[in-house]
Amino acid sequence: MVQVTVTIDYLGKSYQTNVIAKPEEAEDVIFCRALTQVKRQWTN
Repeated sequence: MVQVTVTIDYLGKSYQTNVIAKPEEAEDVIFCRALTQVKRQWTN
């Protein structure tokens, strides 16, 4: 497992979040997880 720092644009602002992923995992899967994390933080 590796830690990946992703910058997400959400609601007109940029957010950085960390995602734990397998090294062979596709970029779009990692991006989707990062976006889900940011959305959860702002909807709770």
